[in-house]
Amino acid sequence: MSSATSHDTVHGAREKPLLAAHALTLRTGARTLVEGLTQCFDAGEIWCVAGANGAGKTTLIATLAGLRESAAGHVEVDGMALRDWQPVRLAQRRALMPQDVRDAFSASVLDTVLLNRYPHLAGWGWESEDDRAAAHAALAMLGLETFAARDVLSLSGGERQRVALAAVLCQDAPLLLLDEPLSHLDLHHQIACLEALSHWVNTGSRTVVFSCHDLNLARRYATHALLLDGRGGCFAGPVREVLTAERASAAFGHPLRLIREGEHEALVAAFELPRER
Repeated sequence: MSSATSHDTVHGAREKPLLAAHALTLRTGARTLVEGLTQCFDAGEIWCVAGANGAGKTTLIATLAGLRESAAGHVEVDGMALRDWQPVRLAQRRALMPQDVRDAFSASVLDTVLLNRYPHLAGWGWESEDDRAAAHAALAMLGLETFAARDVLSLSGGERQRVALAAVLCQDAPLLLLDEPLSHLDLHHQIACLEALSHWVNTGSRTVVFSCHDLNLARRYATHALLLDGRGGCFAGPVREVLTAERASAAFGHPLRLIREGEHEALVAAFELPRER
């Protein structure tokens, strides 16, 4: 089971993590998805939330974002309980990318990304040149510079997913909570997005928590993992200590093997060879 990690400053005082769960319990109906999770998510860390379908990944991320009540325990951002934050101030500290992004109206990609600058607007609420520069920079980070004038309704699913990620980057919050940010993306763009997130985390006091089904991409780019078993249990810690063949096999209900080639490792499904007749 998971446990909180220590965060000591050079003066010996305890530093407040960007995000912390304290004795968090999540339930849906009669099922317990997470039981008594206590864990800190600190600056400089990239956390992957993994588990089978229905294990509670989306529920956990929504609860960490403050959009869902827990059955027990609480969540803190910067050492303060979510319930004590003013909405705009909280939006300046954490950004959420939901699993499904739907557009009801026509709008340019640039204007869509600029919506995430709302927590930083002042006065009459008009975007400044700095806001527009932040939007262009976020699009450039994901290779979307030429998309600025495109209508979001004209985008493919993968293109819209990358625009959604650009929007949360544009929000300039040090904590990103991303629910399946790699869905609809081909392998090339999955890797490009994870490279961009790694660079983003390494250039400031920032944290990313994202859910993902690809355990090998998680093992490559995440620093830590939270593996849900769907029965209330979870393992948390450094990614290669959590996403092992044994633990992943138990969580996903299918045997996995860890194969190695030089310095490279990969988790692959184990299949029995057909018997000769």
